Amino acid sequence: MKEYIGIASRELLHPRGLEMTHLQEILHEMLRLDLDYADLYFQNCCVESWGLEDSIVKSSAYHIDRGVGVRAVSGVKTGLAYTNVLDLAHLKEAAKVAMTISEQGGSKIVQVNQPVEKSSLYSAVNPLNDLTSADKIALLQRVDRIARQADSRVIQVNASIASAYDVILIMSTDGVTSADIRPIVQLSISVVVEEKGRRETGQSGCGARLGYDFIVQHAEKHSKEAVRQALVNLKAGPAPAGVMPVILAAGWPGVLLHEAVGHGLEADFNRKGSSLFSGRIGQEVASPLCTVVDDGTMPNRRGSLNVDDEGTQGQYNVLIEKGILKSYMQDKLNARLMKMKPTGNARRESYAAMTIPRMTNTYMLAGESDEDDIIRSVKKGLYAVNFSGGQVDITSGNFVFTTSEAYLIEDGKITRPVKNATLIGNGPEALGKVSMLGNQLRMDEGIGVCGKEGQSIPVGIGQPMVKMDELTVGGTT
Repeated sequence: MKEYIGIASRELLHPRGLEMTHLQEILHEMLRLDLDYADLYFQNCCVESWGLEDSIVKSSAYHIDRGVGVRAVSGVKTGLAYTNVLDLAHLKEAAKVAMTISEQGGSKIVQVNQPVEKSSLYSAVNPLNDLTSADKIALLQRVDRIARQADSRVIQVNASIASAYDVILIMSTDGVTSADIRPIVQLSISVVVEEKGRRETGQSGCGARLGYDFIVQHAEKHSKEAVRQALVNLKAGPAPAGVMPVILAAGWPGVLLHEAVGHGLEADFNRKGSSLFSGRIGQEVASPLCTVVDDGTMPNRRGSLNVDDEGTQGQYNVLIEKGILKSYMQDKLNARLMKMKPTGNARRESYAAMTIPRMTNTYMLAGESDEDDIIRSVKKGLYAVNFSGGQVDITSGNFVFTTSEAYLIEDGKITRPVKNATLIGNGPEALGKVSMLGNQLRMDEGIGVCGKEGQSIPVGIGQPMVKMDELTVGGTT
């Protein structure tokens, strides 16, 4: 990735009179305080968005965020100072403030040489330049037209497209000098249908670390999918209530795995003892059928990273193997304190945010069961296809998720759709009741956004079809 270091240097350093030697000098100066670790994180991120409502493109925005974050780590204490003025004077001042915070024992934010060698997981394309403004408007109008033509009951279409071109450069006191160029695009569609005074909504979308060609190719599919979901909900009846078998569809329902289990395997929660997985490596935490991984190496995927935000290469990490807890997701700080290795999971929303351990693409590996056989194995239960949201307690593992598309299973067949079913349970307990796994792994369509400590980042999720023998379903019948 030496060429990325050159590109990042030309975009971030040279126009402002900065050279790599200046960065090395500042880091050497910071080490005089006997810090455990320090790094410089330069970023130039260009973002745009376009929105359509009532068949009219009513909004567009373009934003550039450029700056540097300077981090000083001593023990468990972290000082972070940042500036959006990229010159030597402001860089030195940020370093001074970061060191002062770390010296004083704070953990707060104040405003103010070894290249990684590997092939790139995604191209360095700048998606903002892929299409003209007229082409982007035409793309949204096409989405609107396809959705409205799909069914006469469609009365409203909202659609948006967004893209980002993110260039980062990292240098740290442990010898890492690295850079990455991260493109991303996203399409989001929401429709409203009406019949006999009843209104229902449906959503769909996609995204990837590619250019706008990806959106153009998939626009028709997701326009029709949003309509399909809305029409399903138009026919949906009341959801059942009680304890019953639940089958989760492959793909997006992996969001339950992400929330109910994934966050609990992030290193900071486990180092502090606030996760129910703390101190349990080597223990059984799920059914022997379950193997869960966090994989930052999937080409073009939304959550993938050539390098994380500390310069560690993106990795394939086995978290749970055949039900046994194997590892946590680590950044450098927590890995050092826990005497483990960094796993490529250090992430930050921007140069102005703290680095913390986060997921990339988290999924469960496929099993051996045919999906039709899984459905046939249930006499009476629930088939959950999509979720609209949920809540999880990291300490206890308890969760509540609301479905946006679900069906009854009766006598081994998927029958009528039901509305607003909720799934209530505990992450490890639910995984312990997994009795069948489908033989086809599916990933989400590239729309995942994960929030933690006020920071939002793109992630990927996935799973095969999953059967849990027993789960509490909240409903009205």
